[in-house]
Amino acid sequence: QVQLVESGGGLVQPGGSLRLSCTASGFIFSNLVMGWYRQTPGKERELVAGINIGGDSTNYADSVQGRFTISRDNAKNTVYLQMNSLEPDDTAVYTCRALSSRGTDFWGQGTQVIVAS
Repeated sequence: QVQLVESGGGLVQPGGSLRLSCTASGFIFSNLVMGWYRQTPGKERELVAGINIGGDSTNYADSVQGRFTISRDNAKNTVYLQMNSLEPDDTAVYTCRALSSRGTDFWGQGTQVIVAS
């Protein structure tokens, strides 16, 4: 059973930066495709960024392209989301997702990000 624990959320002013971390346990991390999602009340959960097993292929939502960077450290079983130039519309609960080679997915508990002055 994969367990995912996110950290790094908080309150930040517009234009600021945060780095989210998601550490996995209970599975071989290097066999997991990883992604960050976000959700606000009344809206569908959306994919923010994804990264492949090797870390050499990433994809981003149009709304965060050029501002957010996803990366992974397989030695630390951790995936990161560096968020720069944050905007109020980035306010959401950010959740980490892991997808195994068998197609099973696992979710973290989420971390709140609030962008406000």
